[in-house]
Order: sequence, then structure tokens, then C-alpha cells
Amino acid sequence: MADSIPLNPVRKNSKTITYYNSARRSRYSLEDEPSNLDEMPLMMSEEGFENDESDYQTLPRARVNQRQRGLGWFLLGGWKVLCGSCCDCLAHVCRRKKELKARTVWLGCPEKCEEKYPKNAIKNQKYNIFTFVPGVLYQQFKFFLNLYFLVVACSQFVPSLKIGYLYTYWAPLGFVLAVTMAREAVDEVRRCQRDKEMNSQLYSKLTVRGKIQVKSSDIQVGDLIIVDKNQRIPADMIFLRTSEKNGACFIRTDQLDGETDWKLKVAVGCTQRLPAVGDLFSISAYVYAQKPQLDIHSFEGNFTREDSDPQIHESLSIENTLWASTVVASGTVIGVVIYTGKETRSVLNTSYAKNKVGLLDLELNRLTKALFVAQVVLSVVMVALQGFVGPWFRNLFRFIVLFSYIIPISLRVNLDMGKSAYGWMIMKDENIPGTVVRTSTIPEELGRLVYLLTDKTGTLTQNEMIFKRLHLGTVSYGTDTMDEIQSHIVQSYAQVTSQPSSSSTSGSTPSRKTQTSGPKVRKSVSSRIHEAVKAIALCHNVTPVYESHAGVNGETESAEADQDFSDDNRTYQASSPDEVALVRWTESVGLTLVNRDLTSLQLKTPSGQILSFYILQIFPFTSESKRMGIIVREESTGDITFYMKGADVAMASIVQYNDWLEEECGNMAREGLRTLVVAKKSLSEEQYQDFENRYNQAKLSIHDRALKVAAVVESLEREMELLCLTGVEDQLQADVRPTLELLRNAGIKIWMLTGDKLETATCIAKSSHLVSRNQDIHVFKPVSNRGEAHLELNAFRRKHDCALVISGDSLEVCLRYYEHEFVELACQCPAVVCCRCSPTQKAQIVTLLQQHTANRTCAIGDGGNDVSMIQAAHCGIGIEGKEGKQASLAADFSITQFKHIGRLLMVHGRNSYKRSAALGQFVMHRGMIISTMQAVFSSIFFFASVPLYQGFLMVGYATIYTMFPVFSLVLDQDVKPEMALLYPELYKDLTKGRSLSFKTFLIWVLISVYQGGILMYGALVLFESEFVHVVAISFTALILTELLMVALTIRTWHWLMVVAEFFSLGCYLASLAFLNEYFDLSFITTWPFLWKVSAITLVSCLPLYIIKYLKRKFSPPSYSKLSS
Repeated sequence: MADSIPLNPVRKNSKTITYYNSARRSRYSLEDEPSNLDEMPLMMSEEGFENDESDYQTLPRARVNQRQRGLGWFLLGGWKVLCGSCCDCLAHVCRRKKELKARTVWLGCPEKCEEKYPKNAIKNQKYNIFTFVPGVLYQQFKFFLNLYFLVVACSQFVPSLKIGYLYTYWAPLGFVLAVTMAREAVDEVRRCQRDKEMNSQLYSKLTVRGKIQVKSSDIQVGDLIIVDKNQRIPADMIFLRTSEKNGACFIRTDQLDGETDWKLKVAVGCTQRLPAVGDLFSISAYVYAQKPQLDIHSFEGNFTREDSDPQIHESLSIENTLWASTVVASGTVIGVVIYTGKETRSVLNTSYAKNKVGLLDLELNRLTKALFVAQVVLSVVMVALQGFVGPWFRNLFRFIVLFSYIIPISLRVNLDMGKSAYGWMIMKDENIPGTVVRTSTIPEELGRLVYLLTDKTGTLTQNEMIFKRLHLGTVSYGTDTMDEIQSHIVQSYAQVTSQPSSSSTSGSTPSRKTQTSGPKVRKSVSSRIHEAVKAIALCHNVTPVYESHAGVNGETESAEADQDFSDDNRTYQASSPDEVALVRWTESVGLTLVNRDLTSLQLKTPSGQILSFYILQIFPFTSESKRMGIIVREESTGDITFYMKGADVAMASIVQYNDWLEEECGNMAREGLRTLVVAKKSLSEEQYQDFENRYNQAKLSIHDRALKVAAVVESLEREMELLCLTGVEDQLQADVRPTLELLRNAGIKIWMLTGDKLETATCIAKSSHLVSRNQDIHVFKPVSNRGEAHLELNAFRRKHDCALVISGDSLEVCLRYYEHEFVELACQCPAVVCCRCSPTQKAQIVTLLQQHTANRTCAIGDGGNDVSMIQAAHCGIGIEGKEGKQASLAADFSITQFKHIGRLLMVHGRNSYKRSAALGQFVMHRGMIISTMQAVFSSIFFFASVPLYQGFLMVGYATIYTMFPVFSLVLDQDVKPEMALLYPELYKDLTKGRSLSFKTFLIWVLISVYQGGILMYGALVLFESEFVHVVAISFTALILTELLMVALTIRTWHWLMVVAEFFSLGCYLASLAFLNEYFDLSFITTWPFLWKVSAITLVSCLPLYIIKYLKRKFSPPSYSKLSS
């Protein structure tokens, strides 16, 4: 019977299907190659397009194959592609994944399993005991900077290349590595402890001999596991039995899907009916489960009991499953394990976070490579000027080591310490309390963002729904007229109770269904309100929960009678906050949901009377159907009614003809309300029996079950009576509008990616002012093939300066054929809204923007469904919200409210980037100036590869003498925080990356060469007799110059900066007493020494101060105009 239900073929051409699938698979596999899928001109006429039909399947493939792959391609990056593909191939061969298969699991008999399934252990560690050291070293030395220092330090073991002391090279490198390893080791130990804790949790396992305790990691497929209230479910299970009388339990899924609402799960009927738990072993039964897959919202399987006559078959769906990482919220449950370890839904959905590297770090890495080239060139020049005499190759290497200070090792240390300081400042900012920095390596990214991709529900909105509007077609009720509804409800139920229902014949009495065969009499407003409120109170998936106050003996059961239906003790649980808002509203107008189990629900009327209804069928809400339905039988009258509610797009074709629904839906959407259409249909006993038989048959089929079930349900969904239209408001987060305006003025483009429906997403985009009032919105029509996508993109291209709204399905089609063109057009929009996006689609959009625009992206969200997007973005921000903590734990930065993002970017992002840029360049300047002096010194003394300063002087110069003032640059700020927030336009300058570029770097190089030359030549010109005097004069002048240069660089003084300057100077003067092996102490205390040092320092610094003054006067930067 089930297999005979007609199904419309989706697509005839199987060849096309295989192509589509392969196209989808290969979409992101060509990452390194420019992804212009087409060279086909987008602006074509429709006729021209039709002629091109034959090319559909071949064009994208052909484009890729046509590319020239010659020597030029190989040298310009082709070698990277080839190496990458070889490595991928090797990795694929080494860890070839086992194919996942469907399985038959016998209850309580793990030994009957045909295959070996993975161990049920959680493993989040990056390394093991053997790979830790190599792994950490690889992560460090893949940066050019660190690799370079390693080579230089190792060269000092060769006697002929040795220059100075070993500790001057190895101490700084060792320090950097030790700190990094310690940090990684601590993280790794913590991860290991967390895993161990999870894996060693004890669970009760049912065996033939009774209960035994097993560790979570020892659980196998086929085991019967008992999970108590508030205990984590250790593996994916089928729910067999519960201690709850109604055969169902609630579970909390916030760690799996980010939703804080409880979900109702139902035990398998056959095993729930067994008299005792031990009987599970006396029956011969098995579960057939589909192969493990990603989708946490669907499951297909069957339960079969073999030893009964006839065999019992029950279909299993998502409501019979208990996924790992969820928590039991009520009762004790027993389940049979079907998937373990790597095959559980929670592990399959975990995307491992990549190591994020900031743009500033990459830029500095490029600059260090440029410096290295300069260093090699300088060394070659020195050897050339020597005339390549003697062992010139050895001399070349000695010069390279001698000039190695051009690239200072302290750069890495200073930047890492700076990042930690910025993180500390962010967390200590009282204006954004509760902000946590989880990734300390990328605070500068906050100052470079161009795209902000945000979730909607819980991020821009509070995920708190309030019932605002009820529309009955002729009359509409708002928040100010709800008391009228209340009086109608009180009145209609008073009528029902006052006259016995058997004698009631008047059409206005709502208890008697108006199902007359004669002409339809227009119902009174009172009866229509009554029908509408009753439908809203019945058609939902909400369960009232009562907190059980334990008695003296700790018995919760006895308390049930006392607290049964007390209003103040009741909370509602549902998978959607919309539903809770509707049920709360019916309670406020007098019809209260007081009890619900799997088979019945009870409503309380205003007069306190209890109405009971039997639940015959429930059709849950899905994103495909966009509606939910319920069939109930009223206990008092026996009438069967099918109620349904859903989105207007889904319901418009189901309800009877009317002339007001579409218009009113549009009106409510413009007010920013989420709309639901409510309808009903009365069924006779015969109609229902016929439906039930077909429905049960369809539920047991193994092939195309979902389609067959949908086809049966659709047979009921015809000519339904339209009852009402409801409007619920999802309140915006505090200060969302000013924050979005601030970000827009800062030049940040905002994309909203949501799983919600198109209408809701559009109205929130308007109400939050993501799309400004006077802006046009282009709603991208649903497209399913290449031709439609082409025409729709052309239509979109003709629009100018309008926001784009597109659904996930249409986006998928556009990206398959016109990836490059679509992204190019979308990036020109002031705002983009993508609705009905899956979590993986959100991450794909982020990756797409990164590949096509090369700009920095930031993703912000609050639910488990936003984690993949947050991890894919250059900078991920999580909000601790109603949907749990999953997003905030996975993010790089965690905030408590959306409005905090303004200050986080405008103030902290700006300061972090500006400070790091200044700090990085200053540390380079500090190395270049001493290398210039070394070059001058060597060239004057017959190109000898002899160090100018030895031993402690070099170590002291990089640390105690200049470290504190240079590091104090992390306290510098160019504008006050209030200014940065008042003029967000200042942020636009940062995205251009002008604070650290080849231009600014070149200026620092010129300054270093000028100062190094002056210091060295000055010392050589002014020294009298001994070489020691040159060292003393030049080194002292060098230290003073560095301290003055820090003062020149600072834009806003902080008291700690002044302390650092004087402290460093004091340290240098105090250490002179101990440096007698480098300096002539008797000369240092004379007047000639003092005036010579002062003169050289003045010549090296005064011109720069004059230039800075003139520049500020005649060409001031934008921020200085504001601060003045």
C-alpha cells in the first residue's frame, strides 16, 4: 500500500542529476584557481540564452580544462597547487575513511553486530605524546621570521662563523619557544583532562545479570544504557523506555543545536508497554537504523519484534532518538545505542577550528622577507667591495650573521605581549562588561573589518516573542483591544456551561460545530473569536511544566495533587518561542493550557471548567512544509477536528478562497511582525479512519518515506476553513539600530544570514534599519536551474543601490553556475539578507567573501548553528544568549550584547591595529639602526666582519635599555574613545591598511639609515685616540636617540610611558659602572664625552622633530583635525 502512493518524479534525466551532484561537490575544490565559472556574458537576450542550452553540462568543466598550464603557470604558483594536491592525495590514502553503512542493531546484544564500530571516546586533543614537540615546532617555524632565527642561531656552532657569544642568539629564541610550548602544553593538558573526565563518566548498562556500571568510552553499539535526569546522553540511542507514565521525556539540546527550548521525545510503544525493565531481554527485537549522517533534525529507521505473532513493526523517526551530548531533563530513560564515537551526530557536526593568523602578522612576515633580501644584498655588497678575496663565501655568511639584527627576534616577543595587553584591556573595559577574549592572537583584526555577517534570531533580536495582533478578516485586534477578546471568551464559555450542550441548537453556541448542509450562515464575531482562540490553544507543540516541590519525605509524587494546575508554578516548554507566545496569549484571554501528554491535552476555561481533547495525530513543523498540524477529538462531543497553522506562503493554497489574507500579511510584515495563518477542518469518523490507515502504511515504507507521508497528509490539506491571522513581534536587542548605523557609517558592509523565513527576515531587516527606509529591496525570485538564475541575475544587475534578499536554495543555484558574477553583484549592495540558510551555507558564504574580495570578514552569532560561520570568518564574535553558550565558546571574542560590538571595533579594534603597527615598525627600526651602524663601521675598517658591539651590550640594547619605552607604545592612542565612536568614518581609513604599508616601512628604513649613519660617522669623527671611545660615544648616543624616537612616535602620553622612559635611562646610567670591559669609565665622566654625545644625538633627532612639526601643521591626518 505504502509503495503504491504516487510520487511525482523530481527529474527524469539521471545524467543531469549526477552532474549536479558532482558540480556541488566540486564547487569549493578549486580553491587556488580563480573561480570564474563562466566567460558567458551575463547580459544576454532570452533568445540567445535558449540557444545556449546545449552547453549547460559542459561549460564549467571546460572552463577549468582550458586553462594554460605551462612553465609560467608552474612558477607563478602552480607548484603550490601541485604540492597541495600531492599532499592531499597522500593524506587521503593514509586515512581513507571507512564507508558509513546502515545497520541492524539487536537489543542488548553488541556481539551480534556484523561490523566493528568506532570506540565511544571523545578526543579533542591536537597532539599526542609523540607529535607534541614536532607539531608545536612546525607551527612556530612555518613563519619565516622564526625559521630565520633558528638558522642564524645554529650557524653559531660553526667556529669559523661564530660572532660574539652563543647566548646572544640562543637566549631570545629559547625564551620565545619555551613560552609558546608552555602555553600549548597547558592548553593540551586541559583538553586531555576534559576528554578524560567525559570519557570516564559512569553509566548504568542493562545486562541479563542485571545492572552494571560502565565508562562512557566503553559503551558499544547494541548496549542498553540507563540515563538519569540531568545526565548527559553518552552516545546516539533509540529511546525504548522511560519512568514517566506518559511514555515520553524532555531533553535539553543546547549543546547540540544551540536551542535552549526543551524537546519532547517519545519511547518506542512496544518496549514502553512491557511490564518490567528486565523483559527487554526476554523479547527478540532489533532496530534497523539508516547510515550515520550530518542532519540532526531527521532520522529514519524501523523497530521490529520477531517473537510475537504476527511480528510487530514500528516506524522510528527523529522523536524516538536521543542524540549524544544532549541532557535528559525529565525522568529516567533507557535506550539502545545505535551510533558511537565518530559516528554520532554531535561529532559529525563538529568542525575543527583552524589556527587563525591576523592580517598584520602576514604583512609583518612579508616585510621581514624584504628585510632579509636587503640583508643579503648588503652582505654581498660588502664582500664585493672586499674584492671577493680569500674564503669570500665564509665572509658572506659572517656578514649575514653580523647584520642579522636587521630582523629583530624581539619583534615576535613584543607583538605577542602586546596582543595579550590588548586582550586584557578589552576584558577590563567597563563599558562592555562580560566581554571575553578567547583568541589572543588576532585583536588587530577588529580594526580592519569590511564585512560583518550576522545571525538574526538572538543576535539582532532578543528571541523573545510578544503577541501583538489578531486578525479575523473583518475585524482586527491589537494590544490595546485584547480585553474585548477576553470578554467574548468569558461570554461564549458562560453560554456553553449555562445551557446543556445536548439541547443547544443556536448557531452562535460554539460547542456545537456549525456544519450545516444548508446555506452558510455568517457567524457572529463572538463565535469566530472563540473558534480562533480555541484553535491557537490547541494547535501547537507546547507542554506545560510544573516545578515539583519535594515534600518532607522527598516524595515528589504526592505534591502533584496540590500543585496540579496552579498558574504561578507553570512554565511552558516548546521548540519555538513563537508557539510559547501564542499559548501565553490564549492564557491571558482566558483559555489556559494546563496539561499535556502524548495522547491528550486539557484546557481550562475562564470559569475553571476543564476541557479534554484526545490527540490523534501531530504533523510537526518543518522548514520544507512551513506549517504544523494536529488532529484532536473533543472528549465531551466526540467531534474530530484537524487544525493547522503555518506561514502565509504555505497556507494560502490550502485555505478556502478569501480576499484579505495576502493584503493583511503584507501589512503585518511591514510592521515587523511574524505572521501565522490558522485554519481548521472538521472530519467525520470514516474520513479519519481512512486517513489513519493510509498514513500508518506510508510511515512504515523504507524508500521515500518522507515523500509518501507528505503525500498522504496533503490529501487532508484541502479547502480548510480560515480562522484567523496572528502577528507576533520578535523584539530587537537593545540599541541595535544605532549600532548598525554606526557600523554602516564606518564603511562596514552588513550581511544578515538567517535560517528564518524570507518574510520575517525582510521585516527584521527593515525594523532594525539594516535596510534604510528609503532604500529599495530586491527580492531574488526562487530559481532552480541555470536559465532561471541567468535571467534573475540580469534583472538584479539593472537595479542600483538596493538591498538584496535571497533564499538559501536560490543562492545554491547561483553559486553553482555564476559564482563570480553573483558575488561581484552582491558585494555592491549596501546590505544583503540571506534567509533559510543552513549552518554549512553560512560558512560557505563567509569563505566565498574571503576568496573573492580579499577583505577581512567578521561573523557574529549566538547559537550552535552559527559556530561553523564564526570559525570560518577571519574574526568570530559570539553572543552569550538565550540559545546557550555554544557560539560564545567557539568564538574568538565573546560579548553579552550586540551593541557592544560598536565599541569593540571602533575603539579596541582601532587601538590594537594602530598600536601593533607602530610597535612592529619601531622594533624593526631598532634593529635597522644598529645594522646601519655596523655597516658603516665595517666599511670604514676595511670591510672586516667584526662586530661593533659585543656580548651584553647587544642583549642589553634589545632588552633592558629600550624594551620598556618601546613596549609602552601599546598604551598610545591617536583619538579618545568618545571621538572614535562619535566619528565612525575614521574607521574607514584603517581598512586601507595605511598604518603599516611598504610606504610607512620605507620611511622608517630611511630614518634608520640616516640616524645610524649620523651616530656612527659622528662618533668616528669626534673620537680622539682610542677605539673604546667610539663604542662609548656611539652606544650612549644610540640609547638616547631610541628614547627620544619613542617620545616622537607617541601621540597621547600616559604616565606609565614617562616612567618607562626615565626607568630605562636610569638603568643605562646605573649599568655603566659594571660595563668596564666595554667602556673606559674615566672617559665617560668627562665633559668632552657629554658634549659629543649630546651633539650627535641632537643632529640625529632634531631634523625629525622639525619634519613632524611641519607635517602636523601643513598636512595633518584626519584624526588630528578632530582631536584639536
